[in-house]
Amino acid sequence: MSPVAISDAVKAQAEKIKGEANALFAAKHYKEAIEKYSAAIDLNPNVAAYFSNRAFCHLKLESYGYVISDADAALALDPNFTKANYRRATANMALGKFKEALKDLRVVVKNAPGDKDAKLKLDECAKIVKRIEFEKAIEHDDHAPSAADSLDVDAIVVEASYDGPKIAEDKKITEGFVKDLVARFKDQKKIHRKYAFMIILGVRKMMMESPSLIDIKVPAGGKLTVCGDVHGQFYDFINIFNTNGWPSEKHAYLFNGDFVDRGSFSLEVVLTLFAYKLLFPDRVFLARGNHETDNMNKVYGFEGEVKAKFSDMMMFKIFSETFNSLPLAHVIGNKILVVHGGLFSRDDVTLDDIRKIDRLALRQPGNDGLMCELLWSDPQPQPGREPNKRGVGIQFGPDVTKAFLERNGLDMLIRSHEVKEEGYVIEHDGKCVTVFSAPNYCDSVGNKGAYINITPDMVLDYVTFEAVPHPNVRPMQYASQFSGMLGM
Repeated sequence: MSPVAISDAVKAQAEKIKGEANALFAAKHYKEAIEKYSAAIDLNPNVAAYFSNRAFCHLKLESYGYVISDADAALALDPNFTKANYRRATANMALGKFKEALKDLRVVVKNAPGDKDAKLKLDECAKIVKRIEFEKAIEHDDHAPSAADSLDVDAIVVEASYDGPKIAEDKKITEGFVKDLVARFKDQKKIHRKYAFMIILGVRKMMMESPSLIDIKVPAGGKLTVCGDVHGQFYDFINIFNTNGWPSEKHAYLFNGDFVDRGSFSLEVVLTLFAYKLLFPDRVFLARGNHETDNMNKVYGFEGEVKAKFSDMMMFKIFSETFNSLPLAHVIGNKILVVHGGLFSRDDVTLDDIRKIDRLALRQPGNDGLMCELLWSDPQPQPGREPNKRGVGIQFGPDVTKAFLERNGLDMLIRSHEVKEEGYVIEHDGKCVTVFSAPNYCDSVGNKGAYINITPDMVLDYVTFEAVPHPNVRPMQYASQFSGMLGM
């Protein structure tokens, strides 16, 4: 990047604004700090630190695509600006792009050989890359059985000392079992690994027989509740049932992805959801989110949590296979599309295109394509499409939403994927709703949670709720050490 001629007076003014931005950053006013850093850049675009500092703000807001572009700009100005390599590595790590992160971490360690923390992160990243390459080689071996097919659950012995809920010999889940399961989880106790495997495998089998898009109806004389991200916040998750009603034949639930990661009770959340899915297969619906994926689970805690609580890598592998089988979208009453992320980079996508996605073959969503965009995209207020601030998927405007709904004979899009101060936001002329169900996200954001109750005549009622107390276990307790890079 060629330097632009700037007068000393303008340079001084830019430095003053940078100082104001630094103060805003220190006060955790990241959006306002971004505006100030942008103003400094407008005055003097020759300073790598301005771009790197703005990248740090975007990192705090999880706008990883913007982090990467700002780090690129900083390094174009000064290839030796190591902080920018570190910022870019962090963003790529957050996106599960471990090979790209590894390249920058090698630069950081080379330029700062005394940085022990950077060396530790480099070593961990190298191990993850090596393990992923090994897993891919196994995955493409047609003769290698799936983890689920290689497990003999019947051979697992339940010790006489086990005092928790048990699944009967007929292997059927009962309402009593699920209630006992929830009570045990509230007391921070585990169920036996045999029963955990039975629940996971039962849902995997059910989901593998399901299409990628599922049509559902609101129960006659009852209601359907749509919930957004719960992110391992078990006690807030159970509070939804306590206040809004438990799943039943008259009360259906749709949980719209991101059951796991971040919160440190992800295992309890997902096993409860899976148990209810087995109990009420036509009343509990589960969609895949961007965090029901291997790369996210490696960074944000779910893989570490499964290993810590069950000391069983096989269990995580079977969870991964089950997440791969989760449906990608639901249509309520032929009128409301529900997906985790959002819409597409193409204008011609139909519901049939979603139905035809071979999610079982794809397994992981990748960085582009319909499956990726369903899980990662976000709405924007302005018309058209733009690259997503997250670095994956797209941002889509109200015109894109309107055209997609009209093309497919739909009235509304409900999606999740983004924390909202009041738990939900209605955008795009009332046609696009975001619902997020993890209040006081990561014990730090202070937001409300929300869910949507829908009646048989398709009337929507938005309900907000506050966080409830939980045991003294911090968020990201089981995350990789990269969580420190992410400011968690």
